[in-house]
Amino acid sequence: MPSKYIIKIITDFMLLLIVSIPILLFFLLGKPFERGFQCDDESLRYPYKDSTVHTAVLYVVGTFLPGLSMLGLEYYRCRIENVGKPVFLKGRQLNSYLWACYASIGAFLFGCACSQLTTDIAKYTIGRLRPHFVAICQPDWSQINCSQTYVDPIPCLGTDAHRLKEARLSFPSGHASFSAYTMIYFAIYLQVRYKFKSPRLVCPFLQFVCLMLTFYTSLSRISDYKHHWSDVLFGFLLGTTVAILIAGFVSDLFPHQPTITKDVTNSSGHAVYLQERHHLPDVEGENNTVRTNVE
Repeated sequence: MPSKYIIKIITDFMLLLIVSIPILLFFLLGKPFERGFQCDDESLRYPYKDSTVHTAVLYVVGTFLPGLSMLGLEYYRCRIENVGKPVFLKGRQLNSYLWACYASIGAFLFGCACSQLTTDIAKYTIGRLRPHFVAICQPDWSQINCSQTYVDPIPCLGTDAHRLKEARLSFPSGHASFSAYTMIYFAIYLQVRYKFKSPRLVCPFLQFVCLMLTFYTSLSRISDYKHHWSDVLFGFLLGTTVAILIAGFVSDLFPHQPTITKDVTNSSGHAVYLQERHHLPDVEGENNTVRTNVE
């Protein structure tokens, strides 16, 4: 019979795929909502520019920088403290480092997929036009009656199907949401897992670098005319929200300590409340205790 840990790993992997596959389907087959525009809308007449932060760079830095750092910090953590409970697979105890990496990186990647899927659902549902839409679409003005308040559909002379599709995916900013999720989650991770006591400013410096990376990436989407400012703001808030939720409720960064309360009566008739706290490994010499309150 398969070990419960094998079942757990397979289940987690399948759930990660369930969240990730729709992202690929959106990219390959998705069709954004096709909205119209107003002829005098100056916010859509900016020139097309290449991205300052290319998509490949965004994904490589956003995933590999936190991922590789987690591998190193989890290794150091396993050397200085007991990590988790013993895990046995087919009668053999697994190295705690492997399980620690699985728990940390697995939660991080699941959050990446959740953030990206949420962003894509919004993009394809809203279909907001990018600031450089007119430059990509090249509207056929001979077929457009600008005396109308709203022009829909928009006859485009542009022939690049991929860019025409991307020109309708302005809201929210995917760069802002992905960079915000990865860097803010990584900053939270460093706050919890960075165990080196000296130099004191190294951890805050690394967290500041993470925040500046996502800040710069988000602002570049406005200066590159890829998004409206509201797209970037919403994307940043979306990524930040997912990072906080994943760190607080999915990852093991803040382990829950369920309390079991038992009510008994002592020989004198007074109520005794016993609170049993789950044992956690000692960290930096601190002892875990069992508290007993007697009335």
